[in-house]
Amino acid sequence: MDQSPRETAHGTPRGLAVTARGFGLRGPRGWAFRDVDVDAAPGSLIAVEGPSGSGRTCLLLALTGRMKPTEGVAEVGGLKPPRHMSALRRVSALANVPGVTDLEPALTVGEHLRERALLQRRFGDAPRALLRSRARRRAEAREAAEAALTAAGLDVPALPKGARTAVRDLERLEELRLSIALALMSGPRLLAVDDADHKLSGAERAEVWDLLGSLAASGTTVLAVCSEAPGGAVVVSTAGPAEPGTADGDGTAVGGTGQEGGTAEDDEVAAPGGTAEQGTPADDRATTRDDTPVTEDEEGAADALAETGRS
Repeated sequence: MDQSPRETAHGTPRGLAVTARGFGLRGPRGWAFRDVDVDAAPGSLIAVEGPSGSGRTCLLLALTGRMKPTEGVAEVGGLKPPRHMSALRRVSALANVPGVTDLEPALTVGEHLRERALLQRRFGDAPRALLRSRARRRAEAREAAEAALTAAGLDVPALPKGARTAVRDLERLEELRLSIALALMSGPRLLAVDDADHKLSGAERAEVWDLLGSLAASGTTVLAVCSEAPGGAVVVSTAGPAEPGTADGDGTAVGGTGQEGGTAEDDEVAAPGGTAEQGTPADDRATTRDDTPVTEDEEGAADALAETGRS
């Protein structure tokens, strides 16, 4: 019997279940978000809804192992942040996160795809993959890129210059589709998309939600930040009370702006796919709800380089 694309080789759902209770993150300037509850099955479309500045991006980063929570509990596919942040990064991917996965305007679509394939081969594949011939590795990279582009709905030949089209010449929706395609090349079980409906017309928003819904239907759990959630999604709101000036809904981390490939000042924000976590001040250590210090996540240099500022 053929294996369903919604399942892994062991017959379990490919996507990851996401649950959280009283989940929160506090930085030097106050709460980014707090008291967030999530209950989503594998393969769900989860819409993080709220106004700009309500901590939506911080929640997305916390649930994917890029930002260290300070309150409550969460579990993503059996992995619990902050203890399992490194493992969370290996099974999730980010798309369209300002300041973290920005595309380079001067590079072409083809150059972004080749760069992503090289990074995936260098940092994402299992060591035994290096034993394959160079021709086979190139063929697999082409197949992965083609599959990701198809899943993201980006028709490269239809672009003004095909694969040689520069990012600066893409429409907003095309750029979003490219960012999603690049994230899909790593085969994530959880895809996190920031600002999914930002600067899009009503018709374009409908296209994006159809796309994300189809990815969820194929088995990948999708976590999308938006200003207005679509029907049928698992809605998570960050619009609850929070101290002013704690987070920028456009991707600014608590305490400073997330820098490409690094951390925000005074924060525990990791570059996508890796972490460059700084030590937590003694008076602001990450704790559980009963004030028990959490275990620090040990990171390796390869983890920190698994993804770059360009997704």
